[in-house]
Amino acid sequence: MKAKIEARGLAVSGIAANLWGEKLINTDDQSKYIQEFRKNVDFAADLGIPGVRVDCVQPPTVLNDVDYKTAVARVATTWKTCSEIAADSGLGVSWEFEPGFAFNKPSDVLRIHDAVDKENFGLMYDTCHGQMVGVVGARQEGEKEVFENQVEFIRMLDGRINHIHVIDSDNTCHKAPDGSDETSAHPPFGQGVLDFDEIMPALVKASRVRHDFWTIDLCFWPDAWEATETCKKALDGLVEKYG
Repeated sequence: MKAKIEARGLAVSGIAANLWGEKLINTDDQSKYIQEFRKNVDFAADLGIPGVRVDCVQPPTVLNDVDYKTAVARVATTWKTCSEIAADSGLGVSWEFEPGFAFNKPSDVLRIHDAVDKENFGLMYDTCHGQMVGVVGARQEGEKEVFENQVEFIRMLDGRINHIHVIDSDNTCHKAPDGSDETSAHPPFGQGVLDFDEIMPALVKASRVRHDFWTIDLCFWPDAWEATETCKKALDGLVEKYG
């Protein structure tokens, strides 16, 4: 597989570890989660993939059932172990915070990152999630915690970002089958409201990405393959300006 990828002049920016079938927050035994993470690290190392993406697996409402401090401790302790496993193979770990999972407030993002406190552990900043978490406050339980714009949010995360997803936002969430909000909608460039000439300089300055990838994220978008061409052209323009 590695040879076939390289023969086509391609490379892989990271792997989204298949951890969604595991429990992270509502259990005191994360051994299965860690075992599955280790499998993904081994796979990534074999293929020369530089990092593994993680998320909090469970929805924001899980914090109604698990004490907040307990939840923070479980996530941070598990991700410390995962970061050590990844470091042994020279890989990074990127947490993609988003409205659809627990710890989706800006202060939560800082708290978890500080608690993990590993050199190879950082934040994946997705410009659509950044809008929905940092500006809209989508799916935040209780009082919303938001900024006037993404630039303020990005500045708060200075030095913590180790992977970047670039895509638009229309200030809405993708809908679950029952019509409820799930997570950020990820519309292609030009179908949202983001001003990338404001966002990108701040994001470039705040990040500590160890590779050359800026990744388009079209998660949940219908006909994503057709949308990729226009997104690639838009991203080429941003790379020319800011990359």
